[in-house]
Parts: sequence; structure tokens; C-alpha cells
Amino acid sequence: MALGGRSFLLCALLLACMSFPGSAQQRGRARALGIAPGTLRTGPLNSIADVSGVTVGHTTVLQGDSVRTGVTAILPHPGNLFFERVPAAVYVGNGFGKLLGTTQVLELGELETPILLTCTLCVWKVADAMVAYLLEQPGMEGVRSINPVVGETNDGFVLNAIRQRPVSSEDVRRALVQANDRVGEGSVGAGTGTVAFGWKGGVGTSSRLSRDTASQWTVGVLVQSNFGGDLHILGVPVGRTLGRTGVKQSGDQQGAGGSIMIVVATDAPLSDRNLRRLAARAIVGVGRTGSVMDNGSGDYVIAFSVNARVRRRRGANVGTPQELSNDAMSGLFQAVVEATEEAIYNSLLMATTVSSRRGTVEALPVAEVLAILRRRRALESP
Repeated sequence: MALGGRSFLLCALLLACMSFPGSAQQRGRARALGIAPGTLRTGPLNSIADVSGVTVGHTTVLQGDSVRTGVTAILPHPGNLFFERVPAAVYVGNGFGKLLGTTQVLELGELETPILLTCTLCVWKVADAMVAYLLEQPGMEGVRSINPVVGETNDGFVLNAIRQRPVSSEDVRRALVQANDRVGEGSVGAGTGTVAFGWKGGVGTSSRLSRDTASQWTVGVLVQSNFGGDLHILGVPVGRTLGRTGVKQSGDQQGAGGSIMIVVATDAPLSDRNLRRLAARAIVGVGRTGSVMDNGSGDYVIAFSVNARVRRRRGANVGTPQELSNDAMSGLFQAVVEATEEAIYNSLLMATTVSSRRGTVEALPVAEVLAILRRRRALESP
């Protein structure tokens, strides 16, 4: 690795310097604060890592007073995805974005690489770095084609000097190698420089358990929130009640635009067709938080199943997957809506205030938010 202990220490010091008084107040995940959307139970971690085998890695990139960005890697299983692919689907809420690798996923209905999230102008560098890393892995010596899947949101409005395209190949490798089941949230990885609803956005995750007539399935969601709208939490118009935003900056403003990347994982044995139906329902969860997905927003969902019954092994000419039927999908639809809504809340509530040369984006004021929700009797006991 190019970065040693001294560089990691520098990053830690920079993170400390980025904090402002607003970030010193109580922060916590939504459910710990009494914000519990929906009726389904969560998994034990309440994260995308509740789906067996799924891991997530972050690299946070901080340089000087102007670079605040990163990369987040989502690995569907610990094996080699190129040889043991998972069924997958993409749903586009609004297509103002650069989701690399979609045409092959749409055509074949499968993933052959991890999913990476980063900043808009870093997409191609990140894809190149992942391809280089994967081609070095054992058994890949004869591979001459690979389809990297990389999503993005634009963190260049306030916090990140995006034109520098600052994410390096070592940053990508670190996110892939260090992926684990403890998913960091808030101002980390691909969420380091994002803004959502006029406050600091970031990475958030959640999960739900859904039962059909025979089995219980897990649906996990991870979001990279960088979008706008009229922030609602549990149906309460929190954004307009606050009467302000946390963006302190002169010059260009992000406004109501922006984007959200959503990754949905499940252990239910689903075909790529039903995964697309599942992905479409994640947009309902986005709507519950107050977004209308305006013209300048890139709103994408990537969904995949890790179930061994629907894995696609390279070279196998005949597949006989045992998939859930259409009639078994309704509980999974509810699960993905609830998990998406809560993941967005977590991305806001776990984010910390971040500043750069161009301005400051404050964290959502938790104490004020909770007071608003209490007045509306929307909270559960933590």
C-alpha cells in the first residue's frame, strides 16, 4: 500500500479538524434515537451486511483544504464474482448520472464485479483501478473482458475539488481489501463530500426481515445520499420546520438537485426480473423522505441476490434455478421500501459537519429534529 501509518494519522487529524460545533451534539442511528420507520423487524446489524456474505469497504480521501471524497465498495460474496456471478438488475428513477456497466447488467441480468461508489468525475479512474485489481487475482490470467459496475454522486458543489479527480488506484484497492461486515455510515467513503436536503449527507444502511409462506428472507440496503427535496422524517416535514439549511457557502449552490445511489442485497432466490421489480420499490422509500427526483438528479438502484440457488457459474451452459414466484414478492417489496427510508435517515443522522475551502456543510441538528418529531408524537422510545 502507498499510504503508511503517517498518512493515516494525517487523515485522522484532518477529520478532527473538519468537525464543527454542530457535530459535537448527540449523533446516532435512526433507530437508536426512536426513529423506526415501518413495521418489519431489522436484521441483527440493521445493515446491508445482514445479507449473508455481503461486505462493505470504505476509503475516505482527504487532501489539503479542498478534497473531501472517497470510494465505497460493496462485495456480494467473498468468492470471485467473475466465476460465480449473482443475478442482478438496475432500476433508473431519474437518469442524470454516470452509472458505469449498466448495459451488460441489463442485458445479462448478472454482476461479475463488486459495486463501487465514488464521486462523479472519479468514475472512470475507479473503474480502471478495480479492473486492474481483479485481473491480478488468481485464476484471472486468461480473462480478456470484464464489466466493472461503478456508481456516483456529485460532491463537487461545496466540499470536494472534484476536477482534481482525487481518488487513486490505492484508494480503490484499500476499499476492496478492507471490506467487512461492520458498515461505516455518514461522512465516510463515497459519502465524505455529499449533501442531502441541504445538510450533510453520506452513506447509510439498513435491513429488514421478510417472511413468505415457507421462509424468512433478508433485504439489506446501502445508500449514498446526495440529493434534495423537502425533508420528511416519519411523515413530518422536518426540513421546512427547521426553516434553514446547513450549507454555508458563497457561489454555486446545489439547490434541490443531486443524486442518490442505492444498492439492494437480498438472500431471497430471485431472478433478475424480480430483482428489477424489487429495485423499483426502493424508489418508494426515497419518496417517503421528501424527494421528487427532479431533472438534475441521478437516482439509481442496483439489486442483487446472493442465494446459492440462483448463482450463475461461468461456463455452466444449463441452469435450473429455483426462484421465488411473483406471489412471494410483496413482503420483499415492503422490506426494501422500509430499509431504504431508514438507510437515508441513517446517512443524515450519522453524518458529521464537514468543511473545505469552498464552504461548510453542517450535520443535521439532531436535538432540533428530535424535538420536532416529539411535538408531532412521531417518535418511538429509543
